[in-house]
Amino acid sequence: MTRPIGRREFLRVSAAVSAAAVAGPAPADEPKKPKLKKAVKYGMVQIKGSHRDKLELVKKCGFLGVEIDSPGTPNLDELVKASKDTGIAVHGVIDSVHWNKTHALSHPDPAVRAKGLAALEGALRDAQTVGADTVLLVPGVVREEEFEGKKQAVTYDQCYERSQAEVRKVIPLAEKAGVKIAIEVVWNGFITKPEQMVKYVDDFKSPWVAAYFDPSNVVRHGVPPAEWVRQLGKRLVKFDLKGYSKTKQWVDIGEGDEDWPEVLKALGEIGYDGWATAEVGGGGEDVLRKVKAQMDKVLGM
Repeated sequence: MTRPIGRREFLRVSAAVSAAAVAGPAPADEPKKPKLKKAVKYGMVQIKGSHRDKLELVKKCGFLGVEIDSPGTPNLDELVKASKDTGIAVHGVIDSVHWNKTHALSHPDPAVRAKGLAALEGALRDAQTVGADTVLLVPGVVREEEFEGKKQAVTYDQCYERSQAEVRKVIPLAEKAGVKIAIEVVWNGFITKPEQMVKYVDDFKSPWVAAYFDPSNVVRHGVPPAEWVRQLGKRLVKFDLKGYSKTKQWVDIGEGDEDWPEVLKALGEIGYDGWATAEVGGGGEDVLRKVKAQMDKVLGM
């Protein structure tokens, strides 16, 4: 037997139905958001102290991870222990030889390329030691190089072919270490369009070579950063944050021309789930907290 509705309940239900009718249909689902974990480059943590002290500060400022240089980060065993004790992950390693000498794998001199290859091998081993899952690599540069007593031009195709040949040599090591080699675009005259990065990564035909993306680094090249993200798709395994303005050059995070809302939309579309690492000037607690606030604002976190 149906229970009769009292006057008060009738009025409540009627009001709810009326409100729903006025509001209209429910809005469409919001765009999917990427799943992000904030980190900093370890060199940004500029305080005196042990690895434990530095990671404690990183944690206090609200970050979840760091990315280190190789070579350039001493006492990795101590860092591993500090990482475990604090819960701050060492998520990535930067091949700092190629960061500072971006010609290492594309130089016309085989001896220079051999040194570059050794540095990449070292970075992969260091990544395995600290539990990182990527090594950031700048694979080469298009410019003139000194070789055999004269300057020789390194063309785009030569940079492509030489760096590909060297990286292929370490793919078995990358697989054994469980570490991806993540190629990044910088201002080196090499890979200035998203389709070039897609081809470069895909030509390896290996899941152990991927893309590391910095939206600020590509602003000057003309193709919007969000379009890079969409074309890279699942190849994109890490990304950096800073700020670049076409009129002011390097600026704070959020004050550049990256169009972060569209970048985030694109990251959501490709299902990005991973690290977002600040790459800006460092300092102590005040600076790191400021960087964290800037990241929160542009990332909507």
